[in-house]
Amino acid sequence: MSLDRSALVTIDVQRDFYETNAPARIDGTAECIPAMSRVARAFRLAGRPIIHVVRLYVADGSNAEPVRRTVLSTASIVRPGTKGSQVATDLLPPEAPQLDADVLLDGALQQAGRSEWLMYKPRWGAFYNTPLEEHLRRLEVTDLAFVGCNFPNCPRTSLYEASERDFATVLVSDAVSGTYERGLREVADIGVTVTTSEAIITALRATANELAPKG
Repeated sequence: MSLDRSALVTIDVQRDFYETNAPARIDGTAECIPAMSRVARAFRLAGRPIIHVVRLYVADGSNAEPVRRTVLSTASIVRPGTKGSQVATDLLPPEAPQLDADVLLDGALQQAGRSEWLMYKPRWGAFYNTPLEEHLRRLEVTDLAFVGCNFPNCPRTSLYEASERDFATVLVSDAVSGTYERGLREVADIGVTVTTSEAIITALRATANELAPKG
């Protein structure tokens, strides 16, 4: 992985998906947040971009996949403007604002820090009908590391989409909920590097030291 041209993508780490009594709680997500936070902090300290990708479901569920619309017409899950739609604060810089649903649903990126952004995705994958690829190309990013919520759905789809666009990809296995051995083997077979939070943090620190001005 070319860490000096890398970015971190966090996927769906929102309160409705990890809090104890959340309406759509994904097992294991809360337990992964400390590792996600450490990775995000390492990317931040290294001066590398971070994109926090989120879901937002309007009240009638009309902007969701058809398979979810019936449920969302009666249940409030990551609904715009609710506390449950917010990203885990541990992943964000102290100055990060609350999600601006109007900005995000309009397809724009919302600044969350010096080199951090929030972005809404309308489907499983982070690249489908979003500005993500254009944004990454503008930043001259070639390599992507992924952390987040529920590997079988949105993280896995996003990995495939990134691979299709010729980004080198890394999955931080202890910072993604819902991983399982066969799935990790399968993404490795398409060229994804499966690593740990400790390993990528160590590599980021080494790269930052190498790039630091000497003397």
